[in-house]
Amino acid sequence: MSIHSPVTVTVPATTANLGPGFDCIGAALTLYNRFTFTRLSSDTPWETERAVRIRVSGVEATQVKTDDTNLAYQAFLKLYEHIGHTPPPVQLKIELDVPLARGLGSSATAIVGGLVGANQLAGEPLSQTEVMQLAIALEGHPDNVVPALLGGCRLAVRGDAVLKEWEICDIPWHDQIVPVVAIPNFELSTQQARQVLPPQLSQADAIFNLAHFGLLIRALATGRRDWLHTALQDRLHQPYRQALIPGYDAVQTAALKAGAYGVTISGAGPTLLALVDPMQAETVATTMAETWQHLGISVQARSLAIDTQGTQSAITPAV
Repeated sequence: MSIHSPVTVTVPATTANLGPGFDCIGAALTLYNRFTFTRLSSDTPWETERAVRIRVSGVEATQVKTDDTNLAYQAFLKLYEHIGHTPPPVQLKIELDVPLARGLGSSATAIVGGLVGANQLAGEPLSQTEVMQLAIALEGHPDNVVPALLGGCRLAVRGDAVLKEWEICDIPWHDQIVPVVAIPNFELSTQQARQVLPPQLSQADAIFNLAHFGLLIRALATGRRDWLHTALQDRLHQPYRQALIPGYDAVQTAALKAGAYGVTISGAGPTLLALVDPMQAETVATTMAETWQHLGISVQARSLAIDTQGTQSAITPAV
């Protein structure tokens, strides 16, 4: 049965790759975007002209499209297309707290928000797993949309080659590992960050990443500082993307001196992720921000936590 009350979907930001885990691992963070879908009645004056009205508030709201090309609305339409139903006219209110094009999964929040909102309004015809499969198909890779939907730290592995389904593994995250993000005021598109990657990888580099990824899984579970410091190293994407991030070396060095276990590029960047002891989190955040600011780049640094709930939806009761 379809829902006629407003539906609000809250989706966490994500940090993907975690060094050597390119395109397959990510973690949900306590930073959120919210999407509220309100079904419109047939007597809405502008319904005959547009099927959606979009209002955006919050960080960088002016950069978000407010027509039917909006990514969250495109995902909304995709779910209705998938189930073979005509999408209803809706009002979409977006409240942003996740910066755009910074390597924190902003596009994943839009895709997941649109799919979950549509699924709720349609009466939940799809299971969470089916919604997840749609999200991966829309995003093109699983490392952001999976933790955004499910929460926690997740490893996604392609399963059945014929059915193209995914195996999802929950990765334990030790409570003494705090994620600190330093978000500079410049953007870096995923497309640009992918263009600098080499088309082939040497056997030595492949072995390097395999070994470091295995160590990363153990380091996250145990919280061992020495393992984390080593495990975050990578030869697949970070050496090539560092040049796209002004001040990378200086910020990384300063964070390590301030007590960070390790520093890595969050997603495609330019946000840098430091993994830190709880007692050092604020110091590391301040140090990363000040280092970038001394280079003339304004930055927002935040000590966050791992979101364990994933996407949450709430239906506003009819008055």
